[in-house]
Amino acid sequence: MKIAIFTNNYLPNPFGVSMSIESFRKEFKKLGHSVYIFAPDFKGYVDEDKSACLGSSRVFRYPALDLKFKNVRFPIAFPYSYRVDRILEKLEIDVIHSQHPNLLGWQARRWAKKKNVPLVFTWHTLYDQYAHFAPFIPSKLAAWWTIKNAVGFANNADQIVTPTPSVTKIIKKWGVYNSNISSVITGVDENDFANSNREDYRREYEIEDDEIVVGLVSRLTAEKNVIFLAKAVLSVLKKNKKIIFALAGDGSELDAIKKIFNNEKIDSRQFRYFGVVRGQTKIDVYSMIDIFVCASKSETQGMIISEAMYVGLPIVAVGATGVSDLITNQVNGLLVKENEEEFANAIERLASDRNLRIKFSENAKRIAKENYTASVCTQKMLKIYEKAISRKK
Repeated sequence: MKIAIFTNNYLPNPFGVSMSIESFRKEFKKLGHSVYIFAPDFKGYVDEDKSACLGSSRVFRYPALDLKFKNVRFPIAFPYSYRVDRILEKLEIDVIHSQHPNLLGWQARRWAKKKNVPLVFTWHTLYDQYAHFAPFIPSKLAAWWTIKNAVGFANNADQIVTPTPSVTKIIKKWGVYNSNISSVITGVDENDFANSNREDYRREYEIEDDEIVVGLVSRLTAEKNVIFLAKAVLSVLKKNKKIIFALAGDGSELDAIKKIFNNEKIDSRQFRYFGVVRGQTKIDVYSMIDIFVCASKSETQGMIISEAMYVGLPIVAVGATGVSDLITNQVNGLLVKENEEEFANAIERLASDRNLRIKFSENAKRIAKENYTASVCTQKMLKIYEKAISRKK
């Protein structure tokens, strides 16, 4: 199968959409499918697949305006390129998969029509939760326009993909009437987690066997609700010196988070900040954690949740969209309301009950390996493509 993916967000940005595309691209390629990525140019970054032959995989970049939003570099594509058009004219394509409803999404729709191939659209984002990223535009107006635009795009696509069933319910309330909707989460690459070493990493950071590490690996921005989480975790650290908070990531809320712990004189032993982690370092951070925490209300799936589950981490999370599709309360974690005391109590409950942590850990690993690996999720996506192609004929 020849698959063209159009996206406004791609490597080297380590965001969920980029990671989702990479997960599926790698699996498609393993199975012998051809994958072509169409993305904005990212100045200074060289794609690994740049010189790959057209028969396997390749990335094509549209010209882009290199911008920053709240210290996050985010190139904005110009949705036209004579050079890319010439390439697309020559390419044989079976299905076009758009990751966004605008900018390069417009090109995805245009080329799906020209090639007479199905247009698949993944609704990745709860746009009302991200309106604060739009500069100089009132957030309510930005959310309204973005949702309206996405609804129109989705209703004209041949197939909609949502990461989780709860997102399907939301977009239907927003006005999506297209009946061709399926849910496929982005799977965990099992090879990425093959070399985790809990004992060595905890020893390196002088974490004792009787100490409990509460951890988060995430983008540290407003929509991730990290200030609420930091305050809830703070109350736990103040009560119990044997509990450590490990934080990895970066974003506009980082300074505010550090200030919360500094103001209460939480020392560097109890609050460990690892910065942005990738590759083996990310795996090592996951492996040193005993309890994973997440307070985000903006997730459509929460890739950090499926990763934490695969590693076997019991989870405490706010019971919100996306997250609640992966976590079953009292089975592989604890889902709570957005209340600092309730969140803190859930952490304390798990920290004090080793048997409960073991139970949740075993369930999390089993559920993740059965449902959320990259190979399992890729097979689901391929079946969706095949159905869309057959309907188009």
